[in-house]
Amino acid sequence: MIDAYEDPGTPDTRGGWSYLWWLVACQPGRSLAGALLGSAWLTLMAGTPYMMARAVDDGLVPGHMAVLAGWSAAIFVLGAVNAWISIMRHRTMTRVRMDAYFRTIKVLVGQAVRLGAELPRRADAGEVVTIGVGDVHTIAQALTVVGPGVGAVVVYAVVAGLLMTISPLLTGVVLLGVPVVALLAGPLARRLQGRETEYRERQSVLTARIGDLAGGLRVLNGLGGKGLFADAFRRDSQHLRAQGYRVGAVASWVQALGMGLPTVFLAVVTWIAARMAAQGDITVGQLVSVYGYVAVLVGPVAFLLDMGYQLSRGVVAARRVVRLLRHEPPPDEGTAQAPAEPAVLHDPESGVRLRPRRLTALVSAAPTETGAVVDRLGRYTPSDVTWGGVRLDAVPLPEVRARILVADNDADLFADTLRDSIGGGVSAPHRGAGPHQMRGSDAPHRGAGNCATSHNGAAPADAPPAAPPDAQTTHALHAAAANDIVQALPHGLDSRIDAQARNLSGGQRQRIRLARALLADPEVLLAVEPTSALDAHTEALVAERLRTARDGRTTLLTTTSPLVLAHADEVIFLVDGKVAATGTHEGLLEYEPGYRALVARDTEEEEVAR
Repeated sequence: MIDAYEDPGTPDTRGGWSYLWWLVACQPGRSLAGALLGSAWLTLMAGTPYMMARAVDDGLVPGHMAVLAGWSAAIFVLGAVNAWISIMRHRTMTRVRMDAYFRTIKVLVGQAVRLGAELPRRADAGEVVTIGVGDVHTIAQALTVVGPGVGAVVVYAVVAGLLMTISPLLTGVVLLGVPVVALLAGPLARRLQGRETEYRERQSVLTARIGDLAGGLRVLNGLGGKGLFADAFRRDSQHLRAQGYRVGAVASWVQALGMGLPTVFLAVVTWIAARMAAQGDITVGQLVSVYGYVAVLVGPVAFLLDMGYQLSRGVVAARRVVRLLRHEPPPDEGTAQAPAEPAVLHDPESGVRLRPRRLTALVSAAPTETGAVVDRLGRYTPSDVTWGGVRLDAVPLPEVRARILVADNDADLFADTLRDSIGGGVSAPHRGAGPHQMRGSDAPHRGAGNCATSHNGAAPADAPPAAPPDAQTTHALHAAAANDIVQALPHGLDSRIDAQARNLSGGQRQRIRLARALLADPEVLLAVEPTSALDAHTEALVAERLRTARDGRTTLLTTTSPLVLAHADEVIFLVDGKVAATGTHEGLLEYEPGYRALVARDTEEEEVAR
């Protein structure tokens, strides 16, 4: 099975069938073993009727008890051996499926990291969630074809050969079953693919709507739009349920054929064989073996139909995965040399000039305006931003990501120890190196796969003694006023936190994110509302310490808090997305009425300004 740190390889994205074959080709030895064990398991099942026929004809009918006992013992040994083969087959096929499962997950996670902030623009949240929750499992299940699927074909041919030694007529009846199955199940399989595809698309839309509802419920309540949104969600849910019934109807026919057709064959072949035995064309032992052979075929025929069912669903899921894998991030055509020293970041669209080695605050009545400026300065949206006179989009993206960090309150916090969540487990030379952007899916992925998290932040009972924090970690935690968080946890920095730090409060999560950004120590830090969830006392501490922690570095904070603005070297005031005034906090309070109305919460002056 694929190792957690193993390279998953380059997937074949030409189509759904190609992707499934790639998963098989990635583990040729295990796939071959699964096919051989599956074939041996089903074939040896067909050996039991043969031995029973010999026991009846050579032992029971002539009255040779020793021969009968010998064949009985052989049947017992065969059953024991086949039981062991069945265990090994199941174990091997489990590994085949799990390898496909984890390999697909690694490929998808790698693609998400590669796309970074571009991912939400290429695929909606509902599609990504549906792929991760359902499609990956469906793809893994489709690889059943490797073991029992191949074995079903082999045993069908073996039984046909054994029946040929008894009666060509019976062989013809059994072999006729394959085209009958294809004729009956083929159209159903194609129909199932269409139904399944439509169902998955509707499921993605509904999942996205659930996310929108959860994220915007408070806003919808305030605007009185919750009812309209709920009605739309109810209609989509009903459509998805109806589509699910359609998928289930087709699937039930496929599964019914899987059990019904072999039963029909069993009845027809048994009737023909019984008439032949009555006429003396075959012996009683051969009659018993014919019944046994056809009874054995019930399983393989069911496997063949289940294989078609699983492959139909697997191809639909693989096509969705392939569609996500085909997305490419914008080409990085940057070849220009970045400024060797800290330089001015200039956004012509808004007029913002971020001067180096200064603490600058960006203020606007509309948070979307400041957010748009940060996106442009951080090179997350196309723009004409320059860096030291060089267009930012002309600089190689890795160098931009290494030197300019965007930190916002949507940055992911993964289930891990607090130390590793903030980057305290990384050796000092690597801090600040590489793409440390903290935006959404661009956030560091240390500990993303760790699910052993308690809900009280406690480490496991056998956790080793907490290691003392290094100087850089201590400095970052102090600057973010997060020392009390560490002290409150039972094992300090080695305490485990939930995914997205759900076992911490909103203000604690905000300070942990700020500490992580400070520990990265970027040349340019663009922080979006870093203190919005903090109380006044803690906010004042963070504002004072942040200035000291970032001394000599370029820092931009978006905020409207007077406690933070008072510590800024320069304040840039935006109106309608453009620079309206620039100066110190005190100066703007005195000479800029709009700024004073916004940051001082002076409602009377705001009314006058209007």
